[in-house]
Order: sequence, then structure tokens, then C-alpha cells
Amino acid sequence: MVLELSTHTLVLKHPFTISRESHSTQDTLIVHLSMAGKTGYGETTSNPYYGHTLQSLLSEIKGIKDEIENYPFSKPEDFHQWLRGKNLSSFALCALDLAAHDLYGKLQNKPLYELWGTSVKSYPRTNYTIGIDTIENMVAKMKEKPWPIYKIKLGTKEDLDIVRELRKHSDAVFRIDANCAWTASQTIALAPALKELGVEFIEQPLKADDWEGMERIAHHSVLPVIADESCLVEEDVKRCALHFNGINIKLTKCGGLTPALRMIRAGRELGMKIMVGCMTESTVGISAIGQLLPQLDYVDMDGPLLITNDIARGIRICDDASIVFPQLGGSGIELLS
Repeated sequence: MVLELSTHTLVLKHPFTISRESHSTQDTLIVHLSMAGKTGYGETTSNPYYGHTLQSLLSEIKGIKDEIENYPFSKPEDFHQWLRGKNLSSFALCALDLAAHDLYGKLQNKPLYELWGTSVKSYPRTNYTIGIDTIENMVAKMKEKPWPIYKIKLGTKEDLDIVRELRKHSDAVFRIDANCAWTASQTIALAPALKELGVEFIEQPLKADDWEGMERIAHHSVLPVIADESCLVEEDVKRCALHFNGINIKLTKCGGLTPALRMIRAGRELGMKIMVGCMTESTVGISAIGQLLPQLDYVDMDGPLLITNDIARGIRICDDASIVFPQLGGSGIELLS
């Protein structure tokens, strides 16, 4: 294989604010893996919360470049297992794993969802995320992008007022993501009003390690609760099943499609709802997520809708939230020049 790396700065249409941070751009790293005239692409984003910069991610992958190029690639799962022995972060591992899957599918001339034995005749629609802002600006963002499902970021002193005002302007499904900003008491107290306002579920209301608080919520919340920051890797799924109704899998956090597929199976066996979310990736990362759609209950893959300078073609999200799947094999990614 031939390994190449490219870095990009994605520009957001609006400053993106959640309970713990705010940013107007997103740095991203693209891995290119080429073999037999085909190139697969994978993506990982920088993330201050988890301590990953473009420089650190580049350093990790460049450190084993020669080994990767000499690896006898045949299947992405075997490649992932080999990479696990190289002491890579999950973010770096994700980009390599996504590129390997895209390459493998292109070599087989079949999309990944077909290789996995699934069909895209039916799939969940992505939500569109409204970041924290003034209530007026959050309403304006929603009006700017009419959509059937909104994820609303909360973690302010005006959380209920925000949802009440947004509800006046849309009959869409609402999902709430507090990004660890609430307490158990707040969550339990807010849930009945949020349910009346048409909220479908609450995502990660408490700090990731507040298992005692999540147990209280599990017994008393009138709304389902989905784990995000509490469910990073495969080992977290079983514990989350005792405290949450579902899990939100992030490819960057778990290390790519290979472990994500195992997490989906494990979650299903435990009776959990399954969601896959994004980290404001370009169409490179989102096209990988799209291959999982037939296996999911919910999805947050709105990254390309939030940026002004997408860098690839692949999965295309239409104005009605339906998906146009690419004709290429793998994840169907073509990098724009």
C-alpha cells in the first residue's frame, strides 16, 4: 500500500457551541491508502476535549508509515487488529481503519453496506444540529434549515425556554444533547416538560463517569437517555446497558468501523437503541457513517451540512434528509482537488 496524508480546515457556517466549548473551524486529517489502482480515504478530526491535535495525529501515523506501506493488506479487520498493536490513539486508528474499509470495498467493487449483507431500502434520517446561541439566533438557524429532526444543544440557564421557543416555529422531532452539563435532579425535573414539547430522547445529560446519577435517571426519567461521552469504546457498551436506553457510537472515539460494527452487535444483544454520531467531519467521514445506516435506529451525520467548504464527494444528504448513495465501492469517497 501507499500511504499519504492531507490536512484541511473545515469552515463552519455558524460558530458551533456546546456546553463546554465553541469553535468556528474544524481541523481534519485525511488518510489516503492506495493499492492496485484504487485509493481509500479515511478521516479523523482534531479534538481539544480528548487531547488530539493535527500535529499529534500526523506524528502518530507518520511514525509507522513504513510499516503500514509494507503491510500485506487483504482485509480491513485484519489490518485493524495489526494496528491495535502499534499504540495508536483511537482517533488516528479511526482514520486508517476508514481508509482501509473504503479501499477494500473499492477493490471488491461493492459498497460496504452490501459487503456487510445489509440493504439501504430503509434507513434512519439524520438530525440537524442547532448549537447553543441566543434564543433568537437558535430560532434563526432552525428557520434557515427546515429539517424533519433537530438535535438541540443545551447546557444553559435558559434550556427549557430555548426548547419552548423553538417548538413555536417547528413541528419537527427534537432531540436534546446536554453534553454532560446537567445534574441527575435537573434531568429528571426537565424530562416531563421536554417530553410534552415533543423531545424524543436526551443525550448524555451527566458527566461521563457519573454512574450513580445515571442510575437515578434510569429509574426516574420519563424520556429515554442515550450515552455518548460515557460510551467511547467496546468495553463501555455493557456498562452503559445498565444505565442508558441506547448508545451513540462515534467512529473517532472507538477507533473506526471495525470496532463500531462490534459495538452495534453488542448493543443489540443487550436490547439497546443504536445511534452513530459525527464530530463535524467532511463527507469523507460521513460517507463511512452512511454505510452503517441500515443497522441503526438513529443517526447524527450532519457534518457536511454544517460546513462551507466540503472536501469530498460521496454520500449526499438531500433537502428532505434522504440519502443518495454513491455508485463507487467501499464508502464511495472521491476527494475533491
